[in-house]
Amino acid sequence: MARERKLSRRSILGGAAATAAAAGVPAFAASPAAAADRTASVDAVVVGGGLAGLTAARDIAAGGKSVLVLEARDRVGGRVLNLRLPNGGYSEGGGEFIGPTQDRIKALADSLGVATFPTYNTGKNVLFKDGKRTPYATDGLLGSVPPIDLAGLANAAAVQALLDDMAKKVPVGAPWTAAKAAEWDAQTFESWLRANAVIPSAKFLFDVACTSIFSAEPRELSLLYVLFYIAAAGNESTPGTFERLTETADGAQANRFVGGSQQVPLKLAASLGDKVVLSAPVRRITQAGGRLTVTADGISVSASRVVVALPPPLAARIDFDPLLPALRDQLSQHLPMGAIGKAIAVYDTPFWRADGLNGQVVSDTGAVRSTFDNSPQDGSFGALMGFIESDEMRALDGASEAEVKAAVLKDYVAYFGAKAATPTGFVLQRWDNERFSRGGPVAFGPPGFLTQYGAALRTPSGAIHWAGTETSTYWNGYMDGAVRSGERVAKEVLAAL
Repeated sequence: MARERKLSRRSILGGAAATAAAAGVPAFAASPAAAADRTASVDAVVVGGGLAGLTAARDIAAGGKSVLVLEARDRVGGRVLNLRLPNGGYSEGGGEFIGPTQDRIKALADSLGVATFPTYNTGKNVLFKDGKRTPYATDGLLGSVPPIDLAGLANAAAVQALLDDMAKKVPVGAPWTAAKAAEWDAQTFESWLRANAVIPSAKFLFDVACTSIFSAEPRELSLLYVLFYIAAAGNESTPGTFERLTETADGAQANRFVGGSQQVPLKLAASLGDKVVLSAPVRRITQAGGRLTVTADGISVSASRVVVALPPPLAARIDFDPLLPALRDQLSQHLPMGAIGKAIAVYDTPFWRADGLNGQVVSDTGAVRSTFDNSPQDGSFGALMGFIESDEMRALDGASEAEVKAAVLKDYVAYFGAKAATPTGFVLQRWDNERFSRGGPVAFGPPGFLTQYGAALRTPSGAIHWAGTETSTYWNGYMDGAVRSGERVAKEVLAAL
């Protein structure tokens, strides 16, 4: 498992990081002057060095204003992370994929020279259900839909169509204003599925899709929030669909980034140079006399505007003086993080390809219930990535790495055969146990959240502005949503300065 490195008390991203980023190797340079506390004064402070915060800083700086990014970790990227594998390669440990209509992350990556390549999708998927392993083709009439009974398929198709139709009635900019918002926000996705996905095999498909998308169980999610998420899986000219969220080809999992997804924030941070301060967790934000003071470990910064680009549950851990407006404060208390981990097993070759498999699994049991082929583009070695999500992740949060590895490899053997039992390397990323994440991939909306608190998601609290993928109108919860939120909040700040 990747562990946080112990660096100096405060680090500034420097030239060595830029060089390493360009070479595709994550690296950061500690500033020689990092030991002493210091003060600074800028037009705007950005709290959080993920995609949202870095994008905001780029645009604020481009607008001619001084800006400083304070990042708690000793690296940039937030929930986007390249994991170094034992063989010297890499695999994405956090946000990974990019697909159609994710225009803003694509534009950012293009501007930084980070290319994409198709997620490996040649061969059959595997359905593992009721103890039976069934490989199935994805190029037929049913596409990637697993081969369940005909009644279940018909029921699943009807439910998906109904969800898409309902989602069209949800405004992405204000889902709480939908005509049936109160009704939909008062029930869980689970209760709605029980009433509509009446064939057990159809219900199974939506249960698996739910945990794969949100890393949360259907019982935890508001129906309105799910409908908003579907509506947000598009752009200004293309309505969102449930299928786009779940598909690999032509869906949200269509492509990966050359060099790993963290290349995007690495190169973006390198372009900002000493405007990015690492190992500087923000503890307190005060407003007085028309200025704000942001106090972090090793540095105190005065600014006219502050952008908080953190998941709401983490923003709630900052001490605000004076207190935030009650609605905003309550918002952070009612938005929990999903539970997620990624387990990557490394092999000499992607042996499953020779067996006619693409590495993708849908399962009703085990610690890992969905997998992808995370091998490098050239297939020079094999990497199986498995998601550990929701209830399964919570059950293993207190387990040792050896215990999690044993559980994961047991699943991989069931899905891919005996060769999966002996990887040459194994890397585990548990986001629930990350101090500056506390879960992932997104903070999700339980019943009542959007109608009670949604209006406060993007509303500035005085001179404090809010960013992060959870605030995005499109591709909420994804890297594209993070970039969109950074672009939006930078416009707010520049208009106010």
